[in-house]
Amino acid sequence: MTRSIGKKWGQPPWLIDFDPRTQPLPDRVDFAVIGGGFSGLSAAARLAKLAPDAKIGVFEAESIGAGSSGHTGGMTLAETAAGAMPGLGDVLTGVAGIVEELEINCDFSMRGAWELARSGGKASSPIKWRDSGELRVVSEVPGGSINPGKLVSGLARAASRYGAVIYERARVDEIRFEEPLLLTVNGREIRADHIVMATNAESLELNGLAGRADPKFTLALMTGPLAAGQLRELGLESGQSFYTEDLPYLWGRTVEDERIIFGSGLVSVANWRELLTLDISTGQPAELMKDLEHRVRNLHPELRDIDVTHRWGGPILIGKDWKPVFSRHAKSDKVVVLGAYSGHGVALSVYLGAWAAEVLMDTRELPAWDSALL
Repeated sequence: MTRSIGKKWGQPPWLIDFDPRTQPLPDRVDFAVIGGGFSGLSAAARLAKLAPDAKIGVFEAESIGAGSSGHTGGMTLAETAAGAMPGLGDVLTGVAGIVEELEINCDFSMRGAWELARSGGKASSPIKWRDSGELRVVSEVPGGSINPGKLVSGLARAASRYGAVIYERARVDEIRFEEPLLLTVNGREIRADHIVMATNAESLELNGLAGRADPKFTLALMTGPLAAGQLRELGLESGQSFYTEDLPYLWGRTVEDERIIFGSGLVSVANWRELLTLDISTGQPAELMKDLEHRVRNLHPELRDIDVTHRWGGPILIGKDWKPVFSRHAKSDKVVVLGAYSGHGVALSVYLGAWAAEVLMDTRELPAWDSALL
């Protein structure tokens, strides 16, 4: 069954075409994965493949892809928002390997990404847009794009194929750091030997990131199809993703049916729970969406009269100094926490999710920038 992802955060263009089979909650698992997005599903698939006899449960509070993963724009970038981290390795090549290994068709492209700026741009820049100055290409960096709905579906399908069980509408309310670990899920107690926490901007008390990272909400829109000549005039016929290196920030990418996604804007929340009721049709999110659409229509004459077919937003989590969190929990070395990708999560979350599985299997070490949660 194909499922749309949209809710109060608007309607992203992605669809989920995998429906996990409903099963009763278990009494015990060897590995509990909390969160059914890119990180959690990638970890579950790798765990299930490495340990075919282990009992692996993915506990998702809503439905797979309902959080950040299903509401991203699908632009993939190398490294992290803080740049290259010691021992990180080649993220994009790593994700390409995971996608190939798990036989996931998710329109993964590594065409590259353009950095745009309002000064110092190349005279030969294919992009010449008006946005608080003239935006031009200043450099090209490794990057590309992916279809988030297909990626979530493919990761979930692979995890299930290898033996992991995905439990939707199974919110983890509490973890007691005993031996073995004790999870409370929908009022039921479940024992686990190891845990991967992959809830990112939600459940910050549960994953230990409350006070260490700031939840935000960002916005995106997608245009209707453009003609080949329009894409050529816009400088986007080559299919590169793009983002500005100066403010006001703007990012985007083309989609396979000649549409363009643009994104910008950050809504601050005092507590991550505000994300659960945030509605893009009212208040600050609605104003920022209106501003984004106005900006897009004024970037270039070819965009002035475009149709906008999708408007949506999604949560991100910004860590200290823009560094992602990939560490053992301070209360148990049998718990690995992932998150705070700061807008670089599409590729990074898949890559680190698989790595986290290997850490819990004692086949790989955490990177040099690991630090225990406080």
